[in-house]
Amino acid sequence: MHGLTDHSPAMLACNKDNIAISVEGVSRFYDDLPAVLDASFKVIRGTIKGLVGSDGAGKTTLLRIIATMIPPSKGKVLIHGLDVERDRAAIKHLIGYMPQRFGLYPDLTVKENMTFFMDIYGISGADRQRKLEEYLGFTNLLPFLGRRAGNLSGGMKQKLGLACVLVHEPQVLILDEPTNGVDPVSRQEFWDMLLEMKRRGKTIIVSTAYLDEGDKCDSIILMHNSRILADASPEEVRAGYETLEEAIIALIEKTDGNVEAPIVN
Repeated sequence: MHGLTDHSPAMLACNKDNIAISVEGVSRFYDDLPAVLDASFKVIRGTIKGLVGSDGAGKTTLLRIIATMIPPSKGKVLIHGLDVERDRAAIKHLIGYMPQRFGLYPDLTVKENMTFFMDIYGISGADRQRKLEEYLGFTNLLPFLGRRAGNLSGGMKQKLGLACVLVHEPQVLILDEPTNGVDPVSRQEFWDMLLEMKRRGKTIIVSTAYLDEGDKCDSIILMHNSRILADASPEEVRAGYETLEEAIIALIEKTDGNVEAPIVN
């Protein structure tokens, strides 16, 4: 069974200088149980890499490794050429990580949450007001400066979370299902912001439970049972099927029916 490998122009043109994230033979075990097995892929600077797969496939673990939150059991991850284990302190300034449950403080207002994160990153002086206006304006939250975060809608909370992640102006965004449970209009607004971040040169790796969001990515990774089944453009994954959902279900079923020969990049 042949692997599904990305042959898009972005991947064919990739070289060492324009690789934002390089994942090389990464595995992670918990009590000898694999959460991620032998994952290898690259993310080109200024692109969006989507991460899709069923619950328990290993997506969150993989993103937490990339975000320096947990070490790999084996293999390595490089971000802009820096090792996530050896160069962890330097990488912290390059990345913005938004977990599934982002740490907003519900009793603090929108402005106070932003101020808290600017304090963490040592942002002071004129930069504070500039970033407050820029990123809350970008996320359409300026009219809600005095509203407590706990009183925001689900979509507004995610937008505030993104604004807080952006205050130190990271080059790489690592987002774990940021639109999960958000209404369709807010999901579209959130993705409009991600696409604008891409236009500004940011690199984004984002997991999602919504396969229509996979079509908005430059390339997608399909994970299943801790392994990568496919790493290619949405068009390549969808080839021969009407929708991306149908193609992904077929890949998973094909793999489950032939455990000895998974589709691995």
